[in-house]
Amino acid sequence: MNAKNKVKVSGICGVCAAGCGVHMQFENDKLKSLVPWKGHPRGVICPRGVKGPEIVYSEDRLTTPLKRVGPRGSGEFEPVGWDEALDDIAGRIKKVVAEHGPKALTLYTGRGTFERALCDQLTPAGVKTSSAWTLFFPLGAVNTTGVGSICYVSHGVIAPAVTHGFWRVETEVDLDHSDLVVIWGANPATDSGPSEYNRVKEAAARGARTVVVDHRRTQTVGATKGEWIGVRPGTDGALALGMIKVVIEEGLYDRDFVENWTHGFEELKEYVQEYPLDRVEQITGVPAETARKFARELAACKGAGLVMETGLEYADSGVQNIRAVYCLWALTGNFDVPGGILFTPDHQFKLGQDRRLDVPEHDYEPIGKAKYPLYHHYRKEAHSMELPKAILEGDPYHVKGLLVFGSSLTTSYPNPELWRRCYEELDLLVTVDRFMTGDGLYADYILPAATLFELESYEIFGHRIQHRERVVEPVGECRTDVEIVGELAERLGYGDLFPKTGKDMIERALEGHRHTYEELVDAPMGIASKEPEKVYKGWEHGSLREDGQPGFPTPTGKFEFASTMLERHGYNPLPEFNAPSEGPIGSPKVAEEFPLVFNSGARLHSDFRSQHHNIEGLLRMQREPEVWLHPSDAEARGLQHGDPVFVVSPRGKVPYRLKVTEDIVEGVVEANGGGGSPIAVKAWKDCNVNELTDHENRDPISGFPVYKALLCQVIPRP
Repeated sequence: MNAKNKVKVSGICGVCAAGCGVHMQFENDKLKSLVPWKGHPRGVICPRGVKGPEIVYSEDRLTTPLKRVGPRGSGEFEPVGWDEALDDIAGRIKKVVAEHGPKALTLYTGRGTFERALCDQLTPAGVKTSSAWTLFFPLGAVNTTGVGSICYVSHGVIAPAVTHGFWRVETEVDLDHSDLVVIWGANPATDSGPSEYNRVKEAAARGARTVVVDHRRTQTVGATKGEWIGVRPGTDGALALGMIKVVIEEGLYDRDFVENWTHGFEELKEYVQEYPLDRVEQITGVPAETARKFARELAACKGAGLVMETGLEYADSGVQNIRAVYCLWALTGNFDVPGGILFTPDHQFKLGQDRRLDVPEHDYEPIGKAKYPLYHHYRKEAHSMELPKAILEGDPYHVKGLLVFGSSLTTSYPNPELWRRCYEELDLLVTVDRFMTGDGLYADYILPAATLFELESYEIFGHRIQHRERVVEPVGECRTDVEIVGELAERLGYGDLFPKTGKDMIERALEGHRHTYEELVDAPMGIASKEPEKVYKGWEHGSLREDGQPGFPTPTGKFEFASTMLERHGYNPLPEFNAPSEGPIGSPKVAEEFPLVFNSGARLHSDFRSQHHNIEGLLRMQREPEVWLHPSDAEARGLQHGDPVFVVSPRGKVPYRLKVTEDIVEGVVEANGGGGSPIAVKAWKDCNVNELTDHENRDPISGFPVYKALLCQVIPRP
């Protein structure tokens, strides 16, 4: 598309992949400003979107391919042309495969690549949603992996799939009709974008009551005049189990549903006897009467909406904690009813995906499959938490080549030094990004990537598809991810298998439809397919299963309190709770030296994970990383609001600025994540929270690291 001579465009924001509708102003062919597009299905904008022009035209943007000329980690590079870089990268990929076999080659795709069309067109066949690409499948290399190894898959894939048979993308929360809105382990106020936050506020304005279950009193509590239930990090599952016990003992559950449409109720009933509310209070910090009142209210309301994001994933019982909440919702009759969690597998625009590649035949196991079989079952990809073991120890075999698109593992994974050691051992490391990253410092080549403002693509809004226009030309010599993939595929000998442009991706998506690329481009609000009429309690009507039979798409055909998929793979089928292994209960000796419960990763308005700590307009919102501490905990340590401090864990210490606030549970800290980028301002550059986290402490089902239920101490910083 022609991105020149524009004054105003109504389109899709390109700061992240949330797909927010915006009006964009231009001056001299440059993006000037963005405002919300009222009337668009997602017509909102966040502070990051407002600063989109500053991000696009930042002096820190990578604008030309770079080749390493100094030692790994030195940051010594020279600019080279695209052909030279791509030719050499392709040649070295072939060399890795020739010398070590395809198993030695790995592709990692991060949150920076999480754009709708790329996820639809480049991920393994049969996977409903992923960001891991099939670029090396034609070489016989199956070790594709990505951000799913540490984000979303617990609450978006595994927990729902093994419980009721659907992925999260096949469900919706009917906030428009909720009597009660529960925000559990989420803060919609800082989401990207803020569309769900607006829906929550609208529900509250309509009269719905809101309850926020979190270790912090978030902005959402104040904005909705809701109730805050402060819970100790990592113990949400115990709270849900205690509430289930109340619901069962008081006969408040949906008897017809339980008796006819569920599996494992008697086993669950027996298991929750271990969680009387006085014990739950000791574990979670939630008063017994608060939990009892909450359980009764949930059972009595006509429709309870659940807004639950990644907050519950990062604990020892992450998947099972989430399952416990889903079981609570099922018992209280809040699935597939007005105001509750709806099953909507047919309410999405159906895309052409016939050209997606399936996993090739191979005589070796993908990395991490043996340890995390359910993760691989649903994702068809390797697990990157096991990648260091492969690189450094050859377990299960050596990895020699790694391409990283849109991510920085040294800032997003525990133990950054472990990843730096990994990078020293590789024969080939290539990073593709918009800015220099910690990984990039070790790369043989760095390829400059375009932003989503510089990409032509599409976005899906339920049953509607909308054109994403390339509104500005790429800065410098930047290229889009799809162009880079297409060029590499061509050099590797199978260019015909992959799209090469945004237009290619759109045409592939529309294959099998009566609509054309040209029609989509000419439709300002996109093209809508017919939205099916919603049938509530679909299990009664045969609308949830592909065979049209009543029930759920699970092995038993029922909602599974006791999961047959978990049992089949060697896990406890019930939503068992395990106290954090590094916590006051699990590690009392460690807690003597590190008595505070550590939590990290809550989202900020001013950044996007590890991005934007070099953007002045966003830094004005928060120039330094903060750690939250309750006033009683600060007083006990002789600390005051604004003090420079260190957060110390058994693994290291990291500098922060102290925020003393009553908006956090006593005995708990919240430490900002995302620091550590080499281009960040000094305060953020020096603050990599993952110096504190533990690479080996993980959820045994998903393999996710425990970011939110560890132990620490806060001490003065000179």
